[in-house]
Amino acid sequence: MIYWATMEPVDDEDRARIQKHLEDRAGWGFETVERGQDLTGALPLAPGASVLLDSVTALLANEMFGANLDEEAPNRAAGALLEVSRQAAHLVCVCDDLFRDAGRYDSWTECYRRGLAQICRRLAREFDLVCEVTAGIVKAHKGAELLGQLLSP
Repeated sequence: MIYWATMEPVDDEDRARIQKHLEDRAGWGFETVERGQDLTGALPLAPGASVLLDSVTALLANEMFGANLDEEAPNRAAGALLEVSRQAAHLVCVCDDLFRDAGRYDSWTECYRRGLAQICRRLAREFDLVCEVTAGIVKAHKGAELLGQLLSP
């Protein structure tokens, strides 16, 4: 089992958060991969690997924002995620749905929100199961039967 962390720390608060995540996962059997950009550079995966990627949200921010706004980042990130999914036996991607509110923001933020939605749509077309988890409540948007099998005792 691989926990693929995409957060790139920029300060002591970020580093403390990462340390807490490592401590929380201790003893669960995860190998941690820390790579927040150029995901395919960490391939190939071990055969039969199950990957929990946390998060698409951070990955896109890492790829998109620098000295200039990289508007090709969503396409590149989605392609990399799909390549990881083709090598993994199972891939679970965590993504915040920042694109669903009705607010209007500055042009960079709107570009980011559109890009995140684009990635999620592209992954949803390919993945067998797409679900939303809010306050511990799981709602399947695709693959409800599979979700039922996974959750049954």
